[in-house]
Amino acid sequence: MTGTPWPVQAGTDAVAEQGRVCALAVRGVRDLQAVTAAHPELFDAAPFDPALLSSVATVVAFIAPWHTAAELRITTRTVLWVFAADWQVDYLARSADDVRAIVTDCLAVADGAAPPPGRHLARLLADLRDELATVPAFARLRPIWRDELARMLAAAAREWDWKNLPTDPTTGRRLPDLDRYLENADNSGSSFVNVTHWIATGDDRTLAQLTDLLDAGRGVQRVLRLVNDLATQDRDAEWGDLNALQLVDDPARVHARLAELTARSRGDLAALAERCPRQAEYLHRQISFTGGFYEVSDFWGERGE
Repeated sequence: MTGTPWPVQAGTDAVAEQGRVCALAVRGVRDLQAVTAAHPELFDAAPFDPALLSSVATVVAFIAPWHTAAELRITTRTVLWVFAADWQVDYLARSADDVRAIVTDCLAVADGAAPPPGRHLARLLADLRDELATVPAFARLRPIWRDELARMLAAAAREWDWKNLPTDPTTGRRLPDLDRYLENADNSGSSFVNVTHWIATGDDRTLAQLTDLLDAGRGVQRVLRLVNDLATQDRDAEWGDLNALQLVDDPARVHARLAELTARSRGDLAALAERCPRQAEYLHRQISFTGGFYEVSDFWGERGE
């Protein structure tokens, strides 16, 4: 499945191109408003403000601007679902049992079950699953999609443990070191969004490269994790979130690791572009857009009471 080529033609006015991308974002926002209206219990917290919906739709439009609004619909909804999952695990779960229930419900839905009554996150995931099921490639690639979901949920549960369980009396540690923290970057949901996007929109050539694309995307995911952490240190401290800067004795270590990971990802994407140029550009744009976005703003709204 392919969208309108972007840019449409050489020499097209750059502002006109940006206007089209913004229009894609507007279409995405209106669709997300319909999602939140259909799932009010999932999005009634203050951080799910109109600006978050706008930010979600905007990032998707700018990293994949060659698609139509219809083609980006599943991707945009999946990004919003990841934010909802993050909120459910990080801020609403009161015990490890609560976290396990979220993981169990969502994996059961991924396997084809109906969402249990009152499980709003699982219900929205079931909507996404059913929409993806209309894509011919999903039947064949569903195990990969399910695996990326499982990786995301396992990583989210692991971070919940790091933040909430007592210090290990044997090692004297509760929090991970920086390397282990980055190994857990699947909790950001970036890789899960990527596999959903590629299944929903990818042509045969893209899908044939899916394993390599996911490997490259996981490298980008670690870059995005550190970009986010460096930009949101104050908010993370206020909300009780884990942040890479808490795990080092010198912030310069995080900056150095970000530079190293970014250079590695740029190199990997340059090699990938020889075989899969559009998807390499998609991943490249994730790095560039996220860096620019976090210079000015954050996705979440105010936490409120």
